[in-house]
Amino acid sequence: MHEGEWIAERFEAHRTHLRGVAYRMLGSLTEADDAVQEAWLRLSRSDTSGVDNLGGWLTTVVARVCLDMLRSRKSRREESLDELVPEPVSREGGLDPEQEALLAESVGLALLVVLEALAPAERVAFVLHDMFAVPFEEIGPIVGRSPAAARQLASRARRRVQGAGTDPEADLTQQREIIDAFLAAMRGGDVEALVAVLDPEFVIRADSAAVPPGAPREVRGARNWAKQALAFSRGVRFAQPALVNGAVGVVVAPRGRLFRVLRVTITSGKIVQIDVVADPERLRQLELAVLDE
Repeated sequence: MHEGEWIAERFEAHRTHLRGVAYRMLGSLTEADDAVQEAWLRLSRSDTSGVDNLGGWLTTVVARVCLDMLRSRKSRREESLDELVPEPVSREGGLDPEQEALLAESVGLALLVVLEALAPAERVAFVLHDMFAVPFEEIGPIVGRSPAAARQLASRARRRVQGAGTDPEADLTQQREIIDAFLAAMRGGDVEALVAVLDPEFVIRADSAAVPPGAPREVRGARNWAKQALAFSRGVRFAQPALVNGAVGVVVAPRGRLFRVLRVTITSGKIVQIDVVADPERLRQLELAVLDE
């Protein structure tokens, strides 16, 4: 057998696995196929004579390709949040209908939507470890972190995927203290104090009614957002803590009229996510209550 044919045969033996890895990372069969094709191109250009575990080598290549694609997707911000949902697991070409049905059932579109909310490195670490049992010693170099840091990425992602939301250990009093510190930092224009109450991988999202046309509806990174937020914090004087769907959040009500609501997710004493709601219909659906002083 010609060497090229032998390599192609070995690659095809791993194609289904590689597509499964890429699909879970990217949430798109089209992009998953692109990532697998890129892995094939890299394999065809590489000398793998010394590679004992070709499947592991290819998984690493696909993971790196997917990580680059996720980072490019986040940096471009070409998609609105409404569009950030996995495509239907049924299209021309690619997997046959039975395989597609099995893939959708095994992954779950709801899980893919949750994964979309993760930072790229978190998503890669979680998928590789929790779904494919890749050790952190191998994941670390892929995401550019130490094995211990890769473990933390996967752990943080796992809490969000499992719907940890607000940490059960953080009762309303603790939540209120964190929210008060958040608002005090905003009012005082203190970047460091604001960063101190935010998780390093903090993310803030806003609905379309909360941002001007063309403005990004998602910002990631504590310090990145903190610097922007303080430049546009005049409205914070109208902000007050309140119960939002049973957890402590923030309401902004100039002249007593509800303008917007910040739904806050707190984990391990840090704010990990804020969802800004300004759409009137969505505001009406929230359960709001006054906090006891």
